[in-house]
Amino acid sequence: MAERPEDLNLPNAVITRIIKEALPDGVNISKEARSAISRAASVFVLYATSCANNFAMKGKRKTLNASDVLSAMEEMEFQRFVTPLKEALEAYRREQKGKKEASEQKKKDKDKKTDAEEQDKGRDEDNDEDEERLEEEEQNEEEEVDN
Repeated sequence: MAERPEDLNLPNAVITRIIKEALPDGVNISKEARSAISRAASVFVLYATSCANNFAMKGKRKTLNASDVLSAMEEMEFQRFVTPLKEALEAYRREQKGKKEASEQKKKDKDKKTDAEEQDKGRDEDNDEDEERLEEEEQNEEEEVDN
């Protein structure tokens, strides 16, 4: 847990970016207002985490999951955010699935390339052995002709 209350605040750069994205162009915000929003956001995150933790504890789990957070949002009477959060969660899961599939495909392609290189190397070695055998046979034939 945090040692000082200031440790619980979200990073100012993140808060500033969110505020700028939320406000129309040309609208400024005072330092005092930015600080108040930062503290409010931190309190909201702590409260949402605490509520979500209660749902995890009811489920006899130590790990919070997305359904705990969604349930916490409903309990905190932020139902209007549940649908957008579910949509964002689904988008995140699709993105992660795509990344995982791409990573697995890349690994398969790499394995296939390695296998093909090993097969080529094996063929090259077989060809080298065949060439050596042919050379020996030719030398033997030449020796027999000379005798």
